[in-house]
Amino acid sequence: MDLRDTPDEAAFRAELRDWLATGVPDELRGYGFGVHTDDLEALRAWSRSLHGAGYAGLTWATEYGGAGASLAHQAIFLEESARAEAPPHIGVIGLGMAGPTIIAFGSEEQKARYLAPILSAEEIWCQGFSEPDAGSDLAGVRASARLEGDRFVVDGQKVWSSYAHVADHCILLARSDPASERHEGLTYLIVDMHAPGVEVRPLRQLTGDAEFNEIFLTGVEVPVANVLGEIGGGWQVAMTTLLHERGTLGIALVARLDLALRKLVALARDRGASAVQRDAIAREWIELEALRLTAYRSLSTIARTGVPGPEGSILKLQWSEANQRVTSLALDLLGADAALRAANAPYGGWWQQQQLRSRGNTIEAGTSEILRSIVAERVLGLPRSR
Repeated sequence: MDLRDTPDEAAFRAELRDWLATGVPDELRGYGFGVHTDDLEALRAWSRSLHGAGYAGLTWATEYGGAGASLAHQAIFLEESARAEAPPHIGVIGLGMAGPTIIAFGSEEQKARYLAPILSAEEIWCQGFSEPDAGSDLAGVRASARLEGDRFVVDGQKVWSSYAHVADHCILLARSDPASERHEGLTYLIVDMHAPGVEVRPLRQLTGDAEFNEIFLTGVEVPVANVLGEIGGGWQVAMTTLLHERGTLGIALVARLDLALRKLVALARDRGASAVQRDAIAREWIELEALRLTAYRSLSTIARTGVPGPEGSILKLQWSEANQRVTSLALDLLGADAALRAANAPYGGWWQQQQLRSRGNTIEAGTSEILRSIVAERVLGLPRSR
């Protein structure tokens, strides 16, 4: 397999790199890690710039406002954006999850209504899948959607919803058949986050940020016209959403780890790393290269079959633990300065922030325990544990 860019990909990378060098506002550089909405209008303006330059919705078909580009171009965009420490499009949930699902299952009216505002960052989306009592078990959904005439009445609670506190719409999975179990009787809804009965409560983390939110739904009315797919067929629609989420997740994670390691090497030079510390950094660099090749293999699988393979689970599992090790190495290099967190701490307290944030890596987007079960059962063919 030739891992080098094709001439077309090389030209795209050079053009993008030049644009990012001058296009990213200085005050927004460094937003590439985590979910930040501190300056919503600045992020909307940045997202509009991405859209205007043709970098929003790269893999969307041109008929829906995208560029009709390949996954390789999307991978290049993620790599170069991470290197430039550029913030993501504020509509990352809409671009990577809601939009592709609407394209696959939406009516013509839904496509006309929702797709263009996603690209332009006019409207922001969040996801309502996880629930407090279900954890990573999506089939354990208990939020109810009761059909009354031409609308559903939704009651329940969702958790770990990024951007919910600023979102206009939510892609939400609810149980529309109270007698159903597991994967059956679920319906996929587009919920107006400004509707009566929707309450959002931010969840503050170790870092002091509130990236995620709880969503409480009490008697929320959702028109039947806001159903994606068939009533009771929400599981299939939700799986499509998750496939799109995982499609380029590995490339994005590897790009982040690449940037973190480059910063770690610079820190090691600055602080005078010991031989033991240099060996540890070398091991992490080898891990990065293995992950990079796995990510490319994942892209090849998608390009060949149209469906992500098990590499996505392997990538997320290995990246989350590698990122925790890298941030711990950085604090080891900082020595006593690692105890400082104020803005006047060495390097602005960046590494302390990243180490605290990394604790959630092995929980979000599938816990390490769930991912190990997936790899064991679907890759190694071991018997199910339950």
